[in-house]
Amino acid sequence: MTWNEMQPLLYDNTLDTLFMVWWSTFYAVLFGIPVGVLLHLTDRGAILQNIVVNKVLGAIVNVGRSFPFLILIVWLIPFTRLLVGVSIGPTGAVVPLTIAAIPFFGRLVESALREVDKGLVEAGHAMGGGTWTIIFKVLLPQALPALVAAATTTVITLIGYSAIAGAVGGGGLGNLAYTYGYQQYETSLMVITVVELILIVTLVQLLGDFVVRRLTHRGARATSLRTGLRRARTEEPAVVTEAA
Repeated sequence: MTWNEMQPLLYDNTLDTLFMVWWSTFYAVLFGIPVGVLLHLTDRGAILQNIVVNKVLGAIVNVGRSFPFLILIVWLIPFTRLLVGVSIGPTGAVVPLTIAAIPFFGRLVESALREVDKGLVEAGHAMGGGTWTIIFKVLLPQALPALVAAATTTVITLIGYSAIAGAVGGGGLGNLAYTYGYQQYETSLMVITVVELILIVTLVQLLGDFVVRRLTHRGARATSLRTGLRRARTEEPAVVTEAA
């Protein structure tokens, strides 16, 4: 196969892969954040402690994370067809990709929220903040760098899953590598596909690391500023007294 013949195949299947990864990431974040927040808030000693809810939800998440993705695709074929009208192609692959990613991302969200200083949560309560205020004004903003890192990890995982989905009719670069590279012995096309997937993963990781560094730097600067203001307010009366 010549390069001119490869180009349209690579272009179309790259768009299919990006389509699958984009929408599955979007829905994974949309539903995974509430799952992670609920896991954190219902844990032992948390503000909405409910051990039964936490254990049941945790068990569901653990099953979802441990389910082999290839089997999940096949098992969800009736549900996928019912939900989006097709069970193959990029659109059909978004459903199992999303269902696989939600529990994965949810656990990462829970871990990120655990790293938030409990003193900040207690301070929010002391100032009269309710549960929603604690979530949106304390937990999520403070955990934002870790959440971005979790989203980056999820995207990279979904890129790998999309290649598996492609090999069983989901489209994308996985389908291209399997159909042309493996079945038709187009070794050069398979190599190019693998290199492209590596480049995409590398770019996603670099972008995620950059955003995390920016957010961490901004958070550290804001914390330093708040500390300085508190210290200035504390020292101001003493200065006034000495002047008097």
